[in-house]
Amino acid sequence: MYLPPHFEELRAGEIARIIADAPLASVVAETEEGLIANHLPLLAGPDGVLIGHAALANDMHRLIAEGQQVLVIFRGEDGYVSPNFYPTKSEHHRHVPTWNYQVVHVYGTISFSHDEKAKRAAVGLLTRDHERRLNGDRAWRMADAPGDFIGQMLAGIVALRIAPVRVLAKSKLSQNREARDYLGAIEGLRDSGHEDLAGRMAARIEGGV
Repeated sequence: MYLPPHFEELRAGEIARIIADAPLASVVAETEEGLIANHLPLLAGPDGVLIGHAALANDMHRLIAEGQQVLVIFRGEDGYVSPNFYPTKSEHHRHVPTWNYQVVHVYGTISFSHDEKAKRAAVGLLTRDHERRLNGDRAWRMADAPGDFIGQMLAGIVALRIAPVRVLAKSKLSQNREARDYLGAIEGLRDSGHEDLAGRMAARIEGGV
């Protein structure tokens, strides 16, 4: 990933937030059949290990060797930035369009498990996290479904874990712009429907980052 120093994201809390808020990751690996990419919801455990599962019919657990390094991409908010957002455009017109975004690349070793306990744990952790966020006290639990049905569902998946060995993160949020253009980008992104991205940029000012 092209990573100029002024766009490098080093805040551990912000990296964790991007991963948590953009859980549908792209898992990229080199195999005998060439590069493959799969899109899977992943959850970072307390130790940083990424936990998830894939369909048993998905060949990734047959094509990717146990312990092989993979690239996991978590893509956060993004939005188009028009030169019209910058107040200084009318003064010198020395601006071009760009794109603001946040992304995390996790390089790690992958392992798969067909053990029912591991599969049950992976499903349980993922659903508990997302159900609590979405439904709060009304969160769906695995115990709500018939045991034999859950057993059938678990038989059709394989659990996976990815242990990180390197993490690169990028927050391209107009840090290279002067203050009034930075504020103009925030306003322009808000007006174009990118409230979350604009909020991340505003938070950098409030946090003095």
